[in-house]
Amino acid sequence: MHTFTAGGKTVTVFPAAEPDTPVVYLNTFDEEGQKVFDALPAAPPLTLVAISGLDWNQDMAPWDSPAVFKNAAPFSGGADDYLRLLAGEILPAAERQLPGTPRWRGIAGYSLAGLFAVYAFYRTDAFTRAACVFPGFREYVFSHAPLCRPDCVYFSLGDRESRTRNPVLQTVLESTETICRSYRKQGIHTTFQLNLGGHHDHPVERMVAGIGWITKAIPLQAST
Repeated sequence: MHTFTAGGKTVTVFPAAEPDTPVVYLNTFDEEGQKVFDALPAAPPLTLVAISGLDWNQDMAPWDSPAVFKNAAPFSGGADDYLRLLAGEILPAAERQLPGTPRWRGIAGYSLAGLFAVYAFYRTDAFTRAACVFPGFREYVFSHAPLCRPDCVYFSLGDRESRTRNPVLQTVLESTETICRSYRKQGIHTTFQLNLGGHHDHPVERMVAGIGWITKAIPLQAST
């Protein structure tokens, strides 16, 4: 394990023992990197790069918008700035510590970081796979084209997330299903997992499931 800082963020690299293995970048809210890495299966081998110390409602938000949850802070869209730091500084620094060259790169996240993971496809070509645990920005997806066509995308929601008076969360299930259908029509290998529970239930387990799926979904295909 190696840890360094970049742009005020803490970056922890959990390297695979073998060279030329995939690498997944995980943006974390509560520094869950170690828990996620410990829960990942040993095979196929994978390097996990966990980033913590994020200004969550700024770094993960593509644009300014009101708060979704009661008593939470509003979103101040700083995702583009953070994405430049991630792709331009964190990514090369992390991969200098790895043996060989990553076979492919993925990006993963829970809640707002899940939305950010898919948003990254539309702003950079650094990643080819995503595990998005709580998406929901349908209008943006249908009005923009990704800079890099994804190899595969994993979507995940809790089955109680849309059962709320919150007008934003009420639409999240329908929006996710619509995005999935669109990606499948484009020939993108896509799955949608509906889990038991609400938004805050079992985040580590759900992230592990998402990362595991994108790792095994098309194992013989390498990103370019």
